[in-house]
Amino acid sequence: MSAGVDGSPAAALVARLTATGATLAVAESLTGGALAAAVVDVPGASRCFRGGVVAYATDLKAALLGVAPDLLARVGAVHPEVAAAMAEGVRARLGATYGLATTGVAGPDPQDGHAPGTVFVAVAGPSGTDVASPPPPVPGGRAAVRSGARDAALALALRRVGDDDDGPA
Repeated sequence: MSAGVDGSPAAALVARLTATGATLAVAESLTGGALAAAVVDVPGASRCFRGGVVAYATDLKAALLGVAPDLLARVGAVHPEVAAAMAEGVRARLGATYGLATTGVAGPDPQDGHAPGTVFVAVAGPSGTDVASPPPPVPGGRAAVRSGARDAALALALRRVGDDDDGPA
C-alpha cells in the first residue's frame, strides 16, 4: 500500500483525495472512531474530510446511515451487505465523494454467530461500492482486530481512489 509524506496510509489517502478535489466520510462500528482519528491526524485533512458517524449500536446503523432495517434483521450487523450499505449511507448523508465503512466483531465474544476477528470494510464512490474482508489478525485480541480493520479500510479506500483516478482500463 502506498504511504503518504508521513509514511501512513491515512496520509496517502488524504494526499490523493486533496489532489483530486474528492472528499471522504466514514461510518464506523467496531473501530469506534479510530478510522476518523487516523484521517484527522493528518495535517490538511480538513481539505477533504467531511466527517464521520460512529454507529456502534445496530439500530443506529438504520437510523443514522440508512441501512435497511430488514437487512439488519435478516443478516445482523456483521455482514458484507451491511458494510456496503453503511458506506453508501454515510457518503449520501454527509455529501462526500467517497464513503468508507467498518463493521465486525472485535471480541472477546462472538456476535450474531460470527467469531471475533470477522471484519468487513467497504468503500462507496462514483464508480460503485467495494467490500473486503481482511483475514483475522493472529494474535492480538480486540486491539489488533480494531487496528487491522482501520488499516484494511484505509487500504481499500486508497486502492479505490487510485483506480478511479486512473480511469477505465
